[in-house]
Amino acid sequence: MSRILIVEDVAPLREQYAYDLRRLGGHEALEADSVERALELIATEAVDCVILDLELPGADGFGFLEARRARGLDVPVIVYTGTGNFDRCVRAVELGAYGFIDKAEPMERVLREVDHALERVRLAEEVTALRARAGLPGTMVGESPAMRALRAEIVRLARVPSAVLVLGESGVGKELVARDLHGLSPHADGPFVAVNCAALPDALVESELFGHERGAFTGADRVRRGAFERASGGTLLLDEIGELPLSVQAKLLRVLEDGRVTRVGGSREVESDARIVAATNRDPEKEVEAGRFREDLLYRINVHSVTVPPLRERPGDVVRLADHFLRETASRFGRRVPEIAPGAVALLEAEEWRRNNVRELRNVVERLVIAADGGRVEAAHVEEAMGARPGVASAKLAGGTLRDQRDAAERAIVQAALTRHDGNLTHAAAELGLADHASLSKILTRLGIHREA
Repeated sequence: MSRILIVEDVAPLREQYAYDLRRLGGHEALEADSVERALELIATEAVDCVILDLELPGADGFGFLEARRARGLDVPVIVYTGTGNFDRCVRAVELGAYGFIDKAEPMERVLREVDHALERVRLAEEVTALRARAGLPGTMVGESPAMRALRAEIVRLARVPSAVLVLGESGVGKELVARDLHGLSPHADGPFVAVNCAALPDALVESELFGHERGAFTGADRVRRGAFERASGGTLLLDEIGELPLSVQAKLLRVLEDGRVTRVGGSREVESDARIVAATNRDPEKEVEAGRFREDLLYRINVHSVTVPPLRERPGDVVRLADHFLRETASRFGRRVPEIAPGAVALLEAEEWRRNNVRELRNVVERLVIAADGGRVEAAHVEEAMGARPGVASAKLAGGTLRDQRDAAERAIVQAALTRHDGNLTHAAAELGLADHASLSKILTRLGIHREA
């Protein structure tokens, strides 16, 4: 439910607008008879849109628009006038009003303007979120059995409104799981709000989650909606929920149970029907045993659980992901998509990616695009890119010449593929992206691998 503020000094007209907005549009209506009162309400209430009469006594509608701009308030404003002087309306638009209507317009036209203004705000927020996510893949990439099972589980749970707990190591794509749960849900058109609990300072956790009233603390110069309110009608991702302080966990539990939020410094409860998806890279049971996580909160968020497999448990997906990131990064950098040599592929597949999984692979591929500079990605480029990481995990390749290390990595990959396919050369060749089993036979001969072994 959106909150619309009607600024009109004629009480009967103001009350009629409020009544029609509630009855026909399903909106909550607030009323103000002056610019001063309107500015006071915007500072203390979460207002989604303003319907403003330009012909107000004292400080008129232009005064309101100028004060709104000076205070940095971004609430959309629809102005209306009964004088028929649309030059004034044009001036109002120049001062930041979203649009204008005549007082003689039917209520259906007013409601359309309000809905259009609210939709523009929603789209602007969505664009901001997409820009923040720039560089992330839109869907989860991979065709390994583990990924197929994960996608099937996401489809199964997407239609269920219950809370979901997403488990997995850092960098496996837990947020992508949450976004797919949202995108496949009946409320996909609603907002998706992601909060990284690990990145919030303790002093601002409650404000970010629950919102705050004006004057609730130093610097709170206006009312602010929290994540629960912003996500109402959609999905709220509480990423790294295990990082929340115990005091906040207790308040979070109450909100999850009641579906109502009380802003910091306030007393009025606000409803939120956001679907909750929580994510953590920790073992929640161990966190409960250690006293760092509330057991009752775990029960509340763990109605359904999804475990995202680490990259080392997704054989075959490394090549697909690397190719995806190569194309994506080259496009972002305005460069030609480089070809990747078999030896480079072998090194990427031999890596376990234990430090940061898919995110780690993506960072390495970005270095490869820069190093190759439009040419072919060679094994030496991979060695250099992976050696640039702190705490390099590819130490198992150390020792011997570059050729020795590359052959050892390639041998391990081929042997693993043969094992997975019980020695079937055709199936193993297909998994490795080779033309046919004859190509694999040549590689076996070169590497000194006997099929029986």
